[in-house]
Amino acid sequence: MKEGFGLYLLKRLLLGLVTLLVILFASYALMRLAPGDPTKSSMLGEGAGTQLASDRDTLVQNQSLREKLYLDKPLAYGFFMWLSGVVRGDLGESAAVDKGQPVLNLILEKLPVTLRLNIFAILLTYLLAIPLGIFSAVRPDTRTDQTITFILFFLYSLPVLWSALMLQALFCKGGWCPVFPLKGITPDILPGMSTWTILGKTALHYILPVFCLSYAGFAGLTRFTRAGMLEVIHQDYIRTARAKGASEASVIFHHAFRNALIIMITLFAGLLPSLAGGSILVEYVFNIPGMGSLSMLALSSRDIPLLMALFAFGGVLTLLGILLADILYVIADPRINFESRI
Repeated sequence: MKEGFGLYLLKRLLLGLVTLLVILFASYALMRLAPGDPTKSSMLGEGAGTQLASDRDTLVQNQSLREKLYLDKPLAYGFFMWLSGVVRGDLGESAAVDKGQPVLNLILEKLPVTLRLNIFAILLTYLLAIPLGIFSAVRPDTRTDQTITFILFFLYSLPVLWSALMLQALFCKGGWCPVFPLKGITPDILPGMSTWTILGKTALHYILPVFCLSYAGFAGLTRFTRAGMLEVIHQDYIRTARAKGASEASVIFHHAFRNALIIMITLFAGLLPSLAGGSILVEYVFNIPGMGSLSMLALSSRDIPLLMALFAFGGVLTLLGILLADILYVIADPRINFESRI
């Protein structure tokens, strides 16, 4: 595995850097070329409940913000100035969402909430989907397998927004069976509450958002696991292992499952960006102050510094996920080596 690893890693990092620069420049260009003036959008979203500034003051502020964001300069120059700030460790300041606040502080404030939600969702997805996919694969075309298939396709077809709203209407305050909180991720803590009570109330806030984040991925991963297992379970080496007297559990988990890992590793590559990117719909419906809500606010106000930081963050995580998947391929399958991939 180690042979050629250093050269392969260097090649992938350089290729990833070039890819990231292309993605960021394209994102910056699209924001600059989009209709409308982002500085005017920023000014309109500012100072709610206060008297509007005079036209002259508004023009001066707009011009000042345009100069600060390099919107009065050519597109390539503006991107270069933003990139030079990133190299120095300065992601800039928010122009609209929380004007004047460092973009990095805004991201670090929202990131832990999204990480907790998505870590729970990913753990739930993998801990349930892989065993269920294996169970379905070793009993193909049985009534149990057909029932599981029907339920999974039904779950996969449900829109996330519709599911979240229906769950709120049925199981949240004011609904048919009001078991879960309607909004937020943090419970009201009263004096004298025990630790277990606080944990229980906190868990109630997480159950519905985590379910909405995981059910589609759970359905998809289960079907991919089943398909991967069915592809290898009838191979010659599986029949040979059975003929040698290996137990069924050893055949399934040691021989078949390891060779079916490639599909699951490929799906795992897309988890890093979703882990930190959050879900705009789920966080919006349940009023969760995470990265998804931050992204929606940045998009609606065209906060260029914040949007560029979010694009960069997502691009880095996507490329890291692909690199991690390539490394896991070599670990899972000895036939794959780094020298052949250079």
